Amino acid sequence: MQQYTGHKMYKIFLKLIPALIALTISSANAQTLPDVPEGAEALSLDGRVLTMPDPTNEKVLENLSYTRVRYMDYPMVTERVIWYGRRLGYAGDFREAIKIYSEGMYDSPNEPKLYRHRGHRYITIREFDRAVADLEKAASLIKGKQNSSEEDGAPNEFNTPVSTLHGNIYYHLGLAYYLKQDWENAKRAYDLDHGVARNDDNRVSIAHWRYMIRRRMGESHEDAKHVLDEINADMKILENHTYHKLDLFYKGEISEAEISEGIDMEDSADAATAYGLANWYYYNGDEDKAKGMMEKMLNARAWGSFGYIAAEADLDALK
Repeated sequence: MQQYTGHKMYKIFLKLIPALIALTISSANAQTLPDVPEGAEALSLDGRVLTMPDPTNEKVLENLSYTRVRYMDYPMVTERVIWYGRRLGYAGDFREAIKIYSEGMYDSPNEPKLYRHRGHRYITIREFDRAVADLEKAASLIKGKQNSSEEDGAPNEFNTPVSTLHGNIYYHLGLAYYLKQDWENAKRAYDLDHGVARNDDNRVSIAHWRYMIRRRMGESHEDAKHVLDEINADMKILENHTYHKLDLFYKGEISEAEISEGIDMEDSADAATAYGLANWYYYNGDEDKAKGMMEKMLNARAWGSFGYIAAEADLDALK
């Protein structure tokens, strides 16, 4: 039998380190990501394979390349991890983004931003339970801590970020519960979100979900309309014009004809309005019309918008 000296054993061990690291990462990824067919990013709730085309936008590719290089720098810095994950998500590589956030958690297990962003991408790939777990963890980690603005990946025309870390955690947590049709917890999360709202953009997006949740819980318009009290036509909106318009529709200040004008149910760019309108038919008793509209929404090429996912979740629940 061949004998190994301590020095030889040490050299063998060093050669095994890359394989051991790869095995550890592979095992961790198996725990953080569901199995999907090769080349897929996710499975829809009705079992369709969801894929993403390779990105062609030069700015997206340039930003991704830059953040990848920064991510590889030593030592690992949480913000570099987050931005690499975000850029991967913008490029449609959602599963890889989740892996990157998960790797970042090895070094920073109590960083709420990592759980906030991984939770978002779990929503994208229809892993709602995992999203809830991450976002509840993030919510627990920010308790008693000061809120902060969150930089936009695609800045608005005013180059003014409108969201915050706390706000985004509660917003996505509420959405994850909404998609599970856990109305009580969705209501709780969006009420918390309303409590940290800083501007009119926050208020209109949150009001949209707070109103819909209450209607889905069986409240009448009269009972639910108080969440729209602060909404008015003169609000200073930088980004969330769609939610502002929907809120005014719920209040009765914009007509059904006005909100539906020009909306293409099969265009992902119109998904927020399309879902808000379809949902309005649903909780006002016209389930057939709502279902038909939601089915059309699923013909859109892009499947990552919150409106698309909400329509998919509703149709799955109606089976």
